[in-house]
Amino acid sequence: MPLSLSVTDARPRFASVVLDVDSTITSLEGIDWLAGLRGDDVAREIAALTDRAMAGEITIESVYAHRLELIKPTRDEVTALGHAYIETVQRGARALCAVLSVAGCDVTLLSGGLRDAIIPLAGYMGIPASRVHAVSVLFDTDGHYVSLAGEQPLATQRGKPAVLHRLALPRPLVMIGDGATDAAVRGISDAFIAYTGVARRPNVVAVADAEAVDFATLHTLLFQL
Repeated sequence: MPLSLSVTDARPRFASVVLDVDSTITSLEGIDWLAGLRGDDVAREIAALTDRAMAGEITIESVYAHRLELIKPTRDEVTALGHAYIETVQRGARALCAVLSVAGCDVTLLSGGLRDAIIPLAGYMGIPASRVHAVSVLFDTDGHYVSLAGEQPLATQRGKPAVLHRLALPRPLVMIGDGATDAAVRGISDAFIAYTGVARRPNVVAVADAEAVDFATLHTLLFQL
């Protein structure tokens, strides 16, 4: 079913579509991109920690703050990450979000990434900032990283189900993402689709209701004739 299909020809299967960002809407893992600014040694260490957390081998809270302390990203670097996100949006992602919105679906971004970098991406995708749920951090007056901005549930393993439960979005609801933190919403969402267009994690696919290798496949899963 092509992405150009008119919404008059099909109807959405879900009232709410919740999307992960890193390695789902974009091909980037934002924290790994920031680590690349600090040289090969830091980049390799951060990438290994990220991959283990996304595969569910270790909890995200055991490495989240540690990774940021290693990188200490500046405000300008986080802004640059926002631009990099836009440049690496998966083919068909923007069009699908537009079709879903026109069809009356509530499209929400739920991410363990940095909110300051995701807000510009959301604008590009046509998603209001009020529907972006991510991790906020603090910078000092010179734009240097200080810390997480207080309690940040999305920097934890069970943060996505907790936030999703609190949002009480219209039903039925589907979560789409690539990692273990996305799969953790099973039981809170009505369905979970593993997105494998960037990274395929067998343990995540194993618990998914469906697998999508690209956004064209997602379109067929989200709409019905």
